[in-house]
Amino acid sequence: MAFSVAMVIGNRKGKVGLGTGKGIDTAISIEKALRAAKKNLVTVELTKDRSIRHNIYNKYSSAKVRLEPAPSRGLVAGSAVRDVLELAGITNVNAKILSPSKNKLNIAKATIEALSMIKKSKPKPVATTTA
Repeated sequence: MAFSVAMVIGNRKGKVGLGTGKGIDTAISIEKALRAAKKNLVTVELTKDRSIRHNIYNKYSSAKVRLEPAPSRGLVAGSAVRDVLELAGITNVNAKILSPSKNKLNIAKATIEALSMIKKSKPKPVATTTA
């Protein structure tokens, strides 16, 4: 007999990760999942209103997820998508699960992959004046 654990971790400031672990004891499984989640951390660049920059659609296995920025609307998401977005610190997003399957692990993986696809903003050039 073995125990299997899936774990999502985040700092609510733009970092989120997902890990799975298997072991003969629950404590060992949790420890393995935590280590795997720390290895797989994704950094998400948030806007000022704690949203995402643009619409994203991602598919992982049979899980399909769509995320769109929703200023001043709050977090509108369900299932594993909501858990991942909350732990990432994202608050103004409208999310939709378009999957026929309701496998929460695949939905969470699709969400994290989608968040990793967000395009980074380019640093603004600093204006310098010479005398």
